[in-house]
Amino acid sequence: MRHGKKFNHLSRQAPHRKAMLANMACSLIEHKRVNTTVAKAKALKKFVEPLITKSKTDSTHSRRVVFRYLRSKEAVTELFRDVSAKVADRPGGYTRILKTGFRQGDNAEMCFIELVDYNENMLKDTKKKKTSRRRRGGSKKTDDVVATTAVEETTETVEATEADTKAEVVEEAPAAEVVEEVVEEAKAEETTEDAVAEKVEAEEVVEEPKAEETVEEVKAEAADEVVEEKTEEAAAPEAKAEDAPEEPKEEDNSEEEKKEE
Repeated sequence: MRHGKKFNHLSRQAPHRKAMLANMACSLIEHKRVNTTVAKAKALKKFVEPLITKSKTDSTHSRRVVFRYLRSKEAVTELFRDVSAKVADRPGGYTRILKTGFRQGDNAEMCFIELVDYNENMLKDTKKKKTSRRRRGGSKKTDDVVATTAVEETTETVEATEADTKAEVVEEAPAAEVVEEVVEEAKAEETTEDAVAEKVEAEEVVEEPKAEETVEEVKAEAADEVVEEKTEEAAAPEAKAEDAPEEPKEEDNSEEEKKEE
């Protein structure tokens, strides 16, 4: 019965188990890959990953805590100098277990355990294919997260649109004032043009009667000239008759003498 067996004892006593895991952790830090059984690899994963997380804060206290587990100065310096800088941006999951089959003899399941950031071939594949891992029971949580993100995006878009509309209104206000000024100027110009046109029409109207008066005066002068010419023509024969010699009287006298004879 496994009452109180929360972890795998690996068929060893506590001192033997701690020494074995410390030795395997030092080998993993120095060589970046270890070939072992799946059971030991899973136990090593739980043992070494908290130490790698501790190495992200490079302080004397952290080094002493890690040294208490590893018991190797070379492994501690390698961990805090190189490995911590390599995994600085990774939030957990520093190791990977790759199963390789079964061991000949006892048929134990074998595997490789390695540091994730030191396998360059796998890193290239992960850069090309970014897959999101989700838990089976986390669909509701993911839906809630998606809903909240959608609501936040909509609110951001609404705020952005409101800001744009406010900016447009602020920009349109001076534009409207300019348009009103232009309209007022156009109206003033139209009124001035209308006034000038009315003045010109009034002048034309004043000039037209003057022209008519001049025509009438010319006609009256022509009529007076015609009348004067007629009177002159009528007076001309009378003047000729007065100027002519008195020959007819002599003829009359001669006729009278003839009659007397």
